[in-house]
Amino acid sequence: MKFTEDHEWLRVEGDLVVVGITEHAATQLGDVVFVELPEVETMVATGDEVVVIESVKAASDILAPVDGEIVEVNDALTDKPGLVNDDPLGDAWFFKLKIDDMGVLDAFMSEDEYADFIG
Repeated sequence: MKFTEDHEWLRVEGDLVVVGITEHAATQLGDVVFVELPEVETMVATGDEVVVIESVKAASDILAPVDGEIVEVNDALTDKPGLVNDDPLGDAWFFKLKIDDMGVLDAFMSEDEYADFIG
C-alpha cells in the first residue's frame, strides 16, 4: 500500500489502483453519514474532487491521487456509509482507477513513512 499526504491509501490490484482513506482520516472525520461517489468511466486528473464524504463533524472531499479513469465504485458505501469508520482499509474503498503509469505510485509514502507523517 501507498499513502498520500491527504490521508488516502492506494492499493494495486492487477492493473487497477484502489483508493480509500486511512484509519487516521476516518477517526478525524467522526461518524460518516453520507458518501457521494463518482460516475464510472469518469476521467480524473490529480487533485480533482472525486468523492464527497459527510460526517457528524464536517464534509470532506476525496481528491484523485493520480490521473486515470474511474472503472468501479464501491456502491456499498451509498447504503452503509458507516463502513468508512468500521473498515477504512478494507471494505470501505471508494473507487478503482485505471492509470497509464504505475510508476507514479513510487512518489507516495510507504506505510512506515505515513506512520511518521501522522506522528
